[in-house]
Amino acid sequence: QVQLVESGGGVVQTGGSLRLSCAVSGIMFSINDMGWYRQAPGKQRELVASITTNGNSRTYADFVKGRFTISRDNAKNTVYLQMNSLKPEDTAVYYCNIRSKLGTPYWGQGTQVTASS
Repeated sequence: QVQLVESGGGVVQTGGSLRLSCAVSGIMFSINDMGWYRQAPGKQRELVASITTNGNSRTYADFVKGRFTISRDNAKNTVYLQMNSLKPEDTAVYYCNIRSKLGTPYWGQGTQVTASS
């Protein structure tokens, strides 16, 4: 079955950096868009960033523009999220999301990111 394995989360001080990775395996069809979402305690899950199949178009939430960068390696079926200048309000569980060529969405298990003040 399709598996999304996230890594790279952790605890950093305000202003620090982390790089999240999400490796996809077991998928029988090509992957269209890939993205990252986050969910803080008591809040709804929200889009952080997404990237199209060929990487030519990237979308960012206003609250991460200029600080986070999404990228992907199609040969490795992996999507990355470079997070710089982290703030306490970035603290959340970050989820990887992909959509197959058939339109089926898949989610990772989530990785905790904590930026301490």
